[in-house]
Amino acid sequence: MKGRIVPVNVSRGGVPKLPVEATWVGPLGLEGDRHHEPEPMHGGVDKAVSIYSTEAISRVQADGHESFPGAFGENLTIEGIELGELSNGDQLAIGGSGLLIEITGFANPCQKLAHYFQGAHVGRISEKAHPEDARRYARVLVEGRVAAGDRVEIVR
Repeated sequence: MKGRIVPVNVSRGGVPKLPVEATWVGPLGLEGDRHHEPEPMHGGVDKAVSIYSTEAISRVQADGHESFPGAFGENLTIEGIELGELSNGDQLAIGGSGLLIEITGFANPCQKLAHYFQGAHVGRISEKAHPEDARRYARVLVEGRVAAGDRVEIVR
């Protein structure tokens, strides 16, 4: 299964994260990206990169909720890969710089995202209710540059 990075998203803290053309990804995440609530909630080596998919965005929108790349705080919005089909330990090779990340778990939705959902129902992107539409966290195995348009390939 292959996909591509649609936008790369960063923020000085909070959501939404906004698109940037490209940035460096190191062991603690994307250069220029910050969190209002750092470890253990967000960040750290096992939560260095947050990932979401355009396919999930479309399904959430179809249910009447507001969703767009970066809205839910993801760093990488990927097109062409169903995140629900990934398992912890799966690796994603991204672009041509050698960037390699490994899926570490689900990113639980918090109430700071409530304004995007009808009835503040953040559970719409919860792993328990909709694992196919839940965000994923990853650790960085090999640092590298990431840019919009980069290819993404699953390495199992």
